[in-house]
Amino acid sequence: MYDPLELAAKLENIVVQGDLRKYYRLIRKDRWYGGICTSDCVGCNLRCVFCWSRKVRESPQESGTFYAPQDIFQALTKCAKRYNIGQLRISGNEPTIGKAHLFEVLKLIDTTPYRFILETNGTLIDKDYAEELAKFKNLHVRVSIKGTNPQEFSRLSGAYPESYQLQLNALKNLSEERVSFHPAIMLSFSTLQDIKQFKSALREIHPSLENSLEEEYVFLYPQVAKQLKKAGIKPTISYGPRNIPEELI
Repeated sequence: MYDPLELAAKLENIVVQGDLRKYYRLIRKDRWYGGICTSDCVGCNLRCVFCWSRKVRESPQESGTFYAPQDIFQALTKCAKRYNIGQLRISGNEPTIGKAHLFEVLKLIDTTPYRFILETNGTLIDKDYAEELAKFKNLHVRVSIKGTNPQEFSRLSGAYPESYQLQLNALKNLSEERVSFHPAIMLSFSTLQDIKQFKSALREIHPSLENSLEEEYVFLYPQVAKQLKKAGIKPTISYGPRNIPEELI
């Protein structure tokens, strides 16, 4: 097992150089959120068994190229203009690693009409981080919770069970700083009782969070199916990449 905060610190020495950040794919157009332009970064501090970019995640030294915030901003906005898309994001791994780079990208996007969706596992969003995020007007944060409880989180990510609380703390910190955000939860491996208890925990953080909760389910890309089989973990609900329901896109 490992500590996600310690792993993030180690990764930052590999994938961040000042305000430069490593990316393995500069730009792609996606159907998610009704249409979004995406840059894919290198480096994640969780080791989720259902991760679709595991190859890049496990070889940060050999993966990607360093880009400045201006490079990412230009790639994202060029894509948005070309395809008439109003939403942007950094995905692929964990965008909150390397605050200086991320914050500079967000500053640039705040000069435009585009909406930036920060997809994050939330483990690094402490009180200070949330306070900084609250400064950006074009930002919406999507916190993807990896399981409904500490034990499930540890089984899926390999991290210490107590690290699960970092994700719930992120929701609390974002709520208190009045950042635009919503929680998402991976439910492919959860029981109905676990889901019920998780929703109760959400209500304790803020009554509105249960209503804004986004349900996530594993998509069985070939490499993901192979990873799950090797780990001996079988999802109760899953979808093939060509059979994803419209409501999950």
